Amino acid sequence: MSAFIVLGAQWGDEGKGKMTDYLAEEAEVIVRYQGGNNAGHTVEVEDKQYKLHLIPSGILHDEKLNVIGNGVVVDPVALFDEIEYLEKEGIRVTPEKLVISDRAHIIMPYHKVLDKLKELARGKNDIGTTGKGIGPCYTDKFERCGIRVCDLINKEVFEEKLKSNLEVKNKYITQVLGGEALDFAEIYREYSKYAEKIAPFVKDTSVVVYNNIKEDKNVLFEGAQGMLLDIDYGTYPYVTSSNTTAGGVASGVGIGPNMITNSVGIAKAYTTRVGKGPFPTELENETGEWIREKGHEYGVTTGRSRRCGWLDLVILKTAVRVSGLTSLVITKIDTLAGLDKIKICTGYKFNGEIIDYFPASLEDLAKCEPIYEEFDGWDESVAKAKSFDELHENAKKYLNRIEELTDTRISIVSVGPKRSQTIRVKEI
Repeated sequence: MSAFIVLGAQWGDEGKGKMTDYLAEEAEVIVRYQGGNNAGHTVEVEDKQYKLHLIPSGILHDEKLNVIGNGVVVDPVALFDEIEYLEKEGIRVTPEKLVISDRAHIIMPYHKVLDKLKELARGKNDIGTTGKGIGPCYTDKFERCGIRVCDLINKEVFEEKLKSNLEVKNKYITQVLGGEALDFAEIYREYSKYAEKIAPFVKDTSVVVYNNIKEDKNVLFEGAQGMLLDIDYGTYPYVTSSNTTAGGVASGVGIGPNMITNSVGIAKAYTTRVGKGPFPTELENETGEWIREKGHEYGVTTGRSRRCGWLDLVILKTAVRVSGLTSLVITKIDTLAGLDKIKICTGYKFNGEIIDYFPASLEDLAKCEPIYEEFDGWDESVAKAKSFDELHENAKKYLNRIEELTDTRISIVSVGPKRSQTIRVKEI
């Protein structure tokens, strides 16, 4: 059997959608284990581009089973909008292709209202959330007042929980945040319709995934966001509300960690992040702008421009350690083609010492000075390479150095957005 994780090894936007789609050809089951529709995965198949937010990338393969695990928070509005979008594009989405955990929590309208109002109240100290209700939904989950999928499809339970929650939420929205109260009847009527629509897709996905692994099926776990947005190991508080590291799989799906055989980290050949938060290797100059425009570095979900900088191996080493990465996938090496000189951050100078780990304190991180190695650049020929040997010599030196410094092998190199622009270096 092979049960492997594909996760982002930076701040997200590393190309997980493309790589999940590519690796899904070898998998029979593709599982999302955390996050919600705040994620954005872009997949290009031949000349067609698909933008996914909640549904696993394996949905583009007609014969694959796709699973939304209990660690995911589900917005029914976004879910069925995405299903409608996919079906218009000729992609079937049926209960035979997609199953949703009965334990997954539901994003309600008050979660989205709270998300936006609380972010507004933070003023200049805002976190930069997507406003999609992800954080408030996870808050209710841990406050033990959340509405799960199994609650939504039980009319009596849903009515009782919605009434109870809305009474508390409306007081907070109106009296503390200065917003307008939400109407119980309107929400109950709308979400009762979603309950009917979602019911055929609902299963105990822990059982589904476990049985598929025991039957020697290849199972791929697809992460959303990136390692440095993890609620525990990310640049807190500028993080997401779930565990984006490999540790999130066991709890977010309901299987034992001993069933996972490999963990694959996806990283760009440079570094990007969206929104606020520290970024030691950020290039706030013409080079950073050049990378942004050439790499089309704009968010799939928000459309916000991404901040760009040199590859930071302190981040990758942290990902290797925390998520037990067994191999790396390096994407967008074609974006750097055309630069005369390219740099890699190999460590930080902090209080007179050299460190190669990511400090927890943002105040300490602000004092860290990146230490760089410089490389000669390469030309546009990398985008046409079909094998590692066909890559420009300078690109090969760059990749070999990444392997050496992270002590982790590179299994795949992506030289463009299409499936065909993928070089398999080593088996996963």
